[in-house]
Amino acid sequence: MSIEVTSGAVVYQQKDGHPAYLLLQSATSDFWGFPKGHVEGEETLAEAAIREIREETQLTVTLDTKFKGYTEYDLPNGNRKQMTLFVSEVPAGVAITRQQIEISATGWFDYATARDRLTYDNLKELLDQANDYIEKKLN
Repeated sequence: MSIEVTSGAVVYQQKDGHPAYLLLQSATSDFWGFPKGHVEGEETLAEAAIREIREETQLTVTLDTKFKGYTEYDLPNGNRKQMTLFVSEVPAGVAITRQQIEISATGWFDYATARDRLTYDNLKELLDQANDYIEKKLN
């Protein structure tokens, strides 16, 4: 069994005093999730997250590394995936240019809609943790 290490972020912007979350839909399935991808070479988790977000959305972000959500799970191919998510606030109204080969759609969603849209329970749990952290920061 191999271990796949991925990193990304719960990217958000403020709308009417509340966070709106960026979700991406996979171009190869109905999967909705956060911008993230595999750590390459000697990259740190933060470096990989910044690179993946830029590749998938063309956003240049600054990570809040005080929040670090983590989950791991088994993949159908027998590998184990370890995923770390940071949070990153971007200005309202930023333009998203999706990586068309990997991403079929993007959207900004309020917490309840984002939670409903996310495909897997472990991502919903990470959103719960990130939302609690972000709401405390905003208030």
